Amino acid sequence: MLEAFKPAPRIGQRFRGFLPVVVDVETGGFNNQTDALLEIAAVMLKFDRDGNLVRDETHHAHVEPFKGANIEKASLEVNGIDPTNPLRGAILERDALAKVFKPIRQAVSEHNCTRAILVGHNAHFDLGFLNAAVGRCDIKRNPFHPFSAFDTATLGGAVLGQTVLARALEAAGLPYSNKEAHSAIYDAERTADLFCLLINRLRGVHESFVGSAVAETAS
Repeated sequence: MLEAFKPAPRIGQRFRGFLPVVVDVETGGFNNQTDALLEIAAVMLKFDRDGNLVRDETHHAHVEPFKGANIEKASLEVNGIDPTNPLRGAILERDALAKVFKPIRQAVSEHNCTRAILVGHNAHFDLGFLNAAVGRCDIKRNPFHPFSAFDTATLGGAVLGQTVLARALEAAGLPYSNKEAHSAIYDAERTADLFCLLINRLRGVHESFVGSAVAETAS
């Protein structure tokens, strides 16, 4: 006998009305008020038919440094970005945010979520640069929660005993390439893989708590 079809859970129900979106930024330094935003990638997530969280589409933009932005040589040596290279196809900061935010807003609506919540490795670094760019561009409809985030460094430390992305991925049995690292797309997608694995491993814990809460409410 075939098992009855069980619809996948709604992503908003799993995360209290929030839509998790994995974000990675590459920058010209560590100060989000003065240093350039150079690249941004956002990875959408969804539940598959078995109820597992998986990667969906990736959205990406190279960003022109805002006027007067500081760019540290040491940062460029790490991320390998040449801000003056015309082949980057960099676009204005406002246009880059619009390009990335459009599908996120659409997904928030489609999943009946209240807003997106940023997922990142050391997430408040990425959220700080995102918020600073939103402020510079005077964007009124930022789809992301302004201060809440899911941090895979914290989750990795709690579940795997590793807070460094490469080591957490290794501990989880997931691939990581030092040669491809520090590209916004690569880091965002690896962070998404780690987040999905951790959430899926914690599925039983979540469902047991939800089940207990329902039982207590019904009694």
